Amino acid sequence: MFELFMKALPLLEKAVLITLGLGLGSFVLGSMLGMLVALARLSSIRALRWLAFAYVSIFRGTPLLIQILLIYFGLPNYGITIDPIPAALLALTLFAAAYLSENFRSGINAVDRGQWEAAWAMGMSYPKTLSRVILPQALRIAIPPVGSRLIALMKDTSLASTVTVVELTRVADQIGATTFRYMEMFIMVGSIYWFINQILTILQTWLEEKLSRRYQ
Repeated sequence: MFELFMKALPLLEKAVLITLGLGLGSFVLGSMLGMLVALARLSSIRALRWLAFAYVSIFRGTPLLIQILLIYFGLPNYGITIDPIPAALLALTLFAAAYLSENFRSGINAVDRGQWEAAWAMGMSYPKTLSRVILPQALRIAIPPVGSRLIALMKDTSLASTVTVVELTRVADQIGATTFRYMEMFIMVGSIYWFINQILTILQTWLEEKLSRRYQ
């Protein structure tokens, strides 16, 4: 297996960078969009609430693979052509935002109502109350599910191989096809995914402990 690993190493190095870029990029973008969707779901404006609910319902209720295929193969029918990596990044971002919005919403709802009332009693506006009082507490509460979503998202990047993105799974398939050593290649790539997610798990645990000590 070692000689196969050394043969695949140049391709694996590039594939790891693409996998990390897709996973982390879609997580950051999805977090920003997800926060907006969460705030829309908590809005007093009914139209915003229904729009946000529809977004979450669609992107959580349909498979990510279908979403990737629709963006890459479906949009060109309407004159919108997107390259493989941006298409995969867009699909992953929209998909992640739907789940992250619910994580953020649950975190915000978990903050005691008295925190809002105390901030308003001090004359704080809604944006200031949200940014200075509510969100710091809500994000601390939401860290475990948000961290789990990042780990899941990193694994979901493997679906980008269906639109010819040369990430880890695609490399394993290509080298497996030329060497007929599929088992070894997929074990190798699976180990790389596991290693990446173990690092993310350790970082999540460290962040949870750090924030817990801060608020004790």
